[in-house]
Formats: sequence, C-alpha cells, structure tokens
Amino acid sequence: MKLYLRESSGSYREASFDEILHSARAGMRRRFKRGTAIEGPTSAIEFLRLEIGHLDHEVFAVLHLDQRHRVIAFDPMFRGCLTGASVHPGEVCKEALRRGSAAVVLSHCHPSGNTTPSHADRSITRRLREALDLVDVRVIDHIIISADDHYSFASNSDL
Repeated sequence: MKLYLRESSGSYREASFDEILHSARAGMRRRFKRGTAIEGPTSAIEFLRLEIGHLDHEVFAVLHLDQRHRVIAFDPMFRGCLTGASVHPGEVCKEALRRGSAAVVLSHCHPSGNTTPSHADRSITRRLREALDLVDVRVIDHIIISADDHYSFASNSDL
C-alpha cells in the first residue's frame, strides 16, 4: 500500500516512511492534547507506541492526568540506553505535584521488542506507586511498549 502527499503545486508524490510516521504522531498528539479523556488502555497504547515504541534506547515517560483522567501532559522524563534507564521516584513525584496530577500512566519502551517486565520493572513500579501514594497521585497503569507489542501492568493485575 502506498500513501501519497499533495505538494503545494497540487501534484502528488509518494510519502516516505518518516513522513508517514511524523503525520501519525501529529495526529495522535492532537488526540491526546490537554483535556482529552483517556477512555481505556487501547488509546494510550497506540499513543505510546507512536511516541516511544520505535526508539532504539529506553525512555521512561509519564502521562499526567486530572481527576477525570483527562490529559494534562505527556512527559518523557528519563532516557537510558538499549537495556535500561535510571528512574528517580522523587523526580516523578515532584513533576506530578508541579503539574497538579491526580493520576498518572507510567510507561517505558523496550527497544529489544520483548515487553515482558523484568524484576527491575516490577520493582520500580512498586516504588513509584508507593511514592506517588504518599502525595495522593494514583498510578492507573504502567505500560511497557515496543514497536509491535505491549505489556500493561493493570491489565495483567500486576498493579
């Protein structure tokens, strides 16, 4: 299947893969603008896949939500290497308080494509949930994402 772009002259040309991804990311950002309600894990997973699922290094990000689970902001907070990223619970709490978050969706990518949570993933999820509980911010989910797969702690009763 080929996709085409219309040039300013009115002619069409085949879109490159990067142009298609750029357009898809822009469309998802419009769907996840401030005030948009998160209806369920599927839309969050689609958004995360486009934002961080394609990366060749780990990124830990937080989707900040208000009390009605409407988007406040998407915040890529920590960058790592191929096999890990250091996550600091105090910084996550500080940012959640600064943004006025009532709830968050934690996320990070696994560039390897294997979204099975590691012992470290489970440990940081527990530590973040405990830290955020202290400041009355609810952890809705922690989603591990790759280009082709995902793992939701909430969907697997791991939260």
